[in-house]
Amino acid sequence: MRILANVRSGIFDCLVVVVFVIIGRSAHGHGETIAGIVATAWPFLAGTTLGWLIIRPWMTSTQIYPVGVVVWLSTVIFGQLFRVISGQGTALAFIGVSLGFLGLGLVGWRAVASFFSRSKGTFLLK
Repeated sequence: MRILANVRSGIFDCLVVVVFVIIGRSAHGHGETIAGIVATAWPFLAGTTLGWLIIRPWMTSTQIYPVGVVVWLSTVIFGQLFRVISGQGTALAFIGVSLGFLGLGLVGWRAVASFFSRSKGTFLLK
């Protein structure tokens, strides 16, 4: 069951990143082409993957801390770093926006899952 919870958690994490990218591209008039979304998302998805490697998949993937926080910060830090390395660039305001949105998304869904698992039995935890 833990493997299934980890898969679900990974899917939710990736969905948060993709939604972040789609909203950002739309807000800046870059469009929502698949190629554009992939080009913008890959640095952050790579950061998310590194976060998962850091936390070790055998930890409870729905934990807010340390799992959610590590995945969140890894996604932002490595995502921004990979953007710079790949020539996509970054800006202080973009770092702030990514910290805020991805923090709310990556930590937030875990908080919601934790709330529902405590009040209504299991949600994603088992």
